[in-house]
Amino acid sequence: MTRFLLFATLVLGGVGMTAASVSFPVLWLPAVVIDALVLLGLYDLLQRRHTILRNYPVIGHGRYLMEMLRPEIQQYFVESDTIGTPFSRDIRSLVYQHAKEGRNKKSFGTELNLMAPGSEWFAHSVFPRPVVMVPFRVRVGGPDCTQPYDMAMFNVSAMSFGSLSAPAVRALNMGAKLGGFAHDSGEGGLTPYHLDSGGDLVWEIGSGYFGCRTQDGAFDPGLFAEKAAHPHVKCVCLKLSQGAKPGLGGVMPAAKITAEIAAVRGIPLGVDCISPSSHSAFYGPLGLVRFLGKMRELAEGKPVGFKFCMGQPADFLAICAAMLETGIFPDFILVDGSEGGTGAAPLDFQDHVGFPLREGLMFVHNALVGCGIRGRIRVGASGKVASGFDIARCLAQGADYANSARSMMFALGCIQAQRCHTNHCPTGVATQDARRARGLDVASKSRRVHRFQAATVESFNALLAAMGLSHPSEISPNLLYRRVDEQTVTTYAELYPWLEPGALLGDDAPTNWSSWWEAAQIMVATAV
Repeated sequence: MTRFLLFATLVLGGVGMTAASVSFPVLWLPAVVIDALVLLGLYDLLQRRHTILRNYPVIGHGRYLMEMLRPEIQQYFVESDTIGTPFSRDIRSLVYQHAKEGRNKKSFGTELNLMAPGSEWFAHSVFPRPVVMVPFRVRVGGPDCTQPYDMAMFNVSAMSFGSLSAPAVRALNMGAKLGGFAHDSGEGGLTPYHLDSGGDLVWEIGSGYFGCRTQDGAFDPGLFAEKAAHPHVKCVCLKLSQGAKPGLGGVMPAAKITAEIAAVRGIPLGVDCISPSSHSAFYGPLGLVRFLGKMRELAEGKPVGFKFCMGQPADFLAICAAMLETGIFPDFILVDGSEGGTGAAPLDFQDHVGFPLREGLMFVHNALVGCGIRGRIRVGASGKVASGFDIARCLAQGADYANSARSMMFALGCIQAQRCHTNHCPTGVATQDARRARGLDVASKSRRVHRFQAATVESFNALLAAMGLSHPSEISPNLLYRRVDEQTVTTYAELYPWLEPGALLGDDAPTNWSSWWEAAQIMVATAV
């Protein structure tokens, strides 16, 4: 409770100083100043707009003072507050602006150095189209799906209850309801905080099978079917890996597991909660696609897919080969970039394991095209997506829609304080401390999430119109430019190889793919 120490001191000092000023008039001025600060603190505690002020009365205004003085002063305080592959200060400012005001305009032009290698931009048309004001949607659900879902272009990526506080989960889901977009539950199980507000849900199932597991941690088909039937559950996503720590499971220490978290996840109290690195319900590419088919049957035909961070190329090609072998296809694949992820992870895994989103997304898209199955599977992208340009770039690289976790956290008020693992999150977003979480007002933060998503999609629609396009499916790699060096600018269509439909199915697979494809086929042929 040290965060209230200054306010408590001011209250005591104000009472004492006011009483003393009766006998010593010289003290009336400092008494008025202290009493004014006390009134300010009371206002901070009662207002609902700023979580920082509710959790840090009076002293919290220091942060907003820095915002007023930025960028000359604030940058010294915020540019070193990040870890791993963080969002830049400018991206966070963009999210805050969209969330608070729903606007996307700024004076005095770009601050980007477009002459720097790696800078990217889209080519606009001399004959732009009118901006479409109705948000586009993409239908998720192949021929084997009887309850397809129309996915928004920008959605909330996976964040579990337990990692996030209950008010944060409620605000995300209520924002999804207000804006008509999807909210991924994360692998921590379904809770009333996900379900009560009525937002569309993508229920994520991880290797721990939380919320649909037997007492010994195995997958429980009956419990899964019961929860998948909930009308707010629109899709089911099987998590193979995540961008923050591909190839690793997770551990929630016993000390952090509350009775509520234990009940939601179906785990015992007093024991570390371990998410294995691999699934126990199946093994290998054939086992994966058959399990996906089983999940779709149990979910009564709702769209089923899987999420992963791209790793060894032959592994994903083996999954494609297994689809062709069995005739079982997921309805969607969610590609998580290694630069994304809100989950805690060892630094080696954060920085040096897994494909970044760009390379992973293009490989998955090309593999599906090369196998002749791209048309029946939707591809989602997740990893540091925060703007309309980010969404459009993902589509140019092979995606059909995009998700984001961290930018949605920023919309909730996250300031990237790096206190998630301590349970001392100052904004109440990533904590199970009820006293801190109460500072996050669900109603106001849900509106911020809604405004951020709506402004981002509006920006995407404006970019689409500026390129002279009428639908997101028309975005192609030849419209996205990249500066390779100071003298060389090229399009994605020229810079990267793109497979022709069915290119892997004949006897003359592209040379740089042939060894991977051969290894993939061997994996499937020798699978048990």
